[in-house]
Amino acid sequence: MQPPLERILGAYDAQAPLEMASTIPGSWYTDPRVAELERRAVFGGTWQAVGRLDQVREPGDYLTGEVGGEPVVVVRGRDGVLRGFFNVCRHHAAAVCTEAQGSAQSLRCPYHGWTYSLEGELRGTPDFDGVQGFDRAQNGLRPMATGVWEQFVFARASAEGPTLAEFVDGMAEKARPLGLSKLHFLERRVYRIDSNWKVFVDNYLDGGYHVPFLHKGLDSVLDYAAYTIENGERHCLQKSPVRDSPKDAATAAVRTGDHAYYFWLYPNFMVNWYEGVMDTNLVRPLGLDRTEVVFDFYFADDSPAARARNLASIEVGQRIQDEDTGICASVQRGLGSCAYEAGRLSVRREAGEHLFHRLLAADLRSEARRVDVSRRPPA
Repeated sequence: MQPPLERILGAYDAQAPLEMASTIPGSWYTDPRVAELERRAVFGGTWQAVGRLDQVREPGDYLTGEVGGEPVVVVRGRDGVLRGFFNVCRHHAAAVCTEAQGSAQSLRCPYHGWTYSLEGELRGTPDFDGVQGFDRAQNGLRPMATGVWEQFVFARASAEGPTLAEFVDGMAEKARPLGLSKLHFLERRVYRIDSNWKVFVDNYLDGGYHVPFLHKGLDSVLDYAAYTIENGERHCLQKSPVRDSPKDAATAAVRTGDHAYYFWLYPNFMVNWYEGVMDTNLVRPLGLDRTEVVFDFYFADDSPAARARNLASIEVGQRIQDEDTGICASVQRGLGSCAYEAGRLSVRREAGEHLFHRLLAADLRSEARRVDVSRRPPA
């Protein structure tokens, strides 16, 4: 018999300072009730990266995605304004836009041909004569909050919450000198991992703790002793000096510059920056123990002359990801063991993970209280 959800959520002490803190319990990674709370509160209630600005630069350009289980389409209007909508036809709920991205003069549902303007207004309803009590103006596409930070397009399913500028505040200031918008997208790779999504985030936020043991190539160019971790309200910046090392020539050739910057934005978006090189990671839960991580690779020089070096950089990233994939699956197996409940955190290394767990706990408990109140019978 499953323990009550209230007991599971109460098993984590979010008030404990880092020197006394433990991780969230293993049950948070394996209980489907926690996953459902996350879908609504964590992914539905926060700003989620859904695409790149270069995909929607011209009027009629659109991209599609998913936010907290909700389908979204982001489109550039004829007036030049970028808007987001729930990608759900108001007639019989089919997806209006079915491609990952494209360009259109209007948005036409492939099911019954209902047509919407680029601004979301309902314009066409075939064979609808004689219908009474129908207000066309009230049946446009339902809007979804949309915004842009640097060259990344975000959307939020929840109608309430901070603006995108407020959400990335602090992190935006730290990233601004790096010129993220000046880098050019080259390639996307999608990885499937046999673990809960939080395992991947934990791994990312352990302050380089696993790097000397798991990523020998990356360790050869990072100054592990000088690695720093800085938390903001909803983000963590991990930073390390980069050194030229002969231990792994392939890594040293494409991981250069003075410092490496690793940004995490709650709950699931990462930006990894080296001189002239950037990749972003978007972590998407597919199930309790299945996760998709979308890697987009960017480069300062996208000329034909730089292509070989850029592809070599991507292959270094591929090797690192392969190493992480295996360890995340191993962790997931252990989280379900009766031998594990929770682990202690390293004060030196795991401040970012501590921030993640506290933000997560706040969202899950708030949503659990809201659901509990909504289910109570009226007094």
